[in-house]
Amino acid sequence: MTKTVDLNADMGEGFGAWSLGDDAALLDIVTSANIACGFHAGDWDVMATTMAQARDRHVGIGAHPGFPDLHGFGRRRMDIAHVSLANLVRYQLGAAQAMAQATGTKVRHLKLHGALANMAAEDHAMALACYEGALSVDPDIIIMVLAGTAQQQAVTTLGCRAACEIFADRAYNDDATLVDRKLPGSVIHDPQQAGQRMVDMVREGAIITASGKRIETRIDTICLHGDTPTAVAIAAEVRRQLNDSGVQLATFAGAPL
Repeated sequence: MTKTVDLNADMGEGFGAWSLGDDAALLDIVTSANIACGFHAGDWDVMATTMAQARDRHVGIGAHPGFPDLHGFGRRRMDIAHVSLANLVRYQLGAAQAMAQATGTKVRHLKLHGALANMAAEDHAMALACYEGALSVDPDIIIMVLAGTAQQQAVTTLGCRAACEIFADRAYNDDATLVDRKLPGSVIHDPQQAGQRMVDMVREGAIITASGKRIETRIDTICLHGDTPTAVAIAAEVRRQLNDSGVQLATFAGAPL
């Protein structure tokens, strides 16, 4: 298999004295980092530290905006008008850009978080509102999307730079959305299983759902969540199995669909 794929992880999700995940360890494995912007997680100090660490490891930096929901970690659904959603994304992207500039680096991509991402994966108009907000701030930013969903349809409509993402540690429904975290088997904790399923999906160029259905898609990047107990082990095993299968690892370029 002679393919190239990016590995990304959500990070910078501590807040004040409260820490979450082992960002330093993950940054030695991944090629892109999605850094929380202070609404669902993170704060100004955590953002600055995480961006500096990513910069020093030559890891691509992305803004990771979410709903204003620190208590729920951005995983609770909210009903927000599309005009306001665009401003919500602009606000968080702007904060990320300012912090990146101050630390001598830049924000190259944007990825929605949690419930905001899941809702945009189901709603084309909502995804458009979020992405138009981001593109109004930076027309060249790469939009990372959940492959095979309304998010991908939105970036196709917009004709912007995009990166199609699949998940190493999450199970899929037959419509390419993620199985609800409340359901059994929705989160994969076994590193060996996570690694093998990523090799299979990259090899086939398709999402393999929990039922075994194949959904053909472009695959540019693989998400490795940073907030699970086995996050670093999963990330390391996914990287190892991809390498052993002949897959090259590199930060995505971001091409229109």
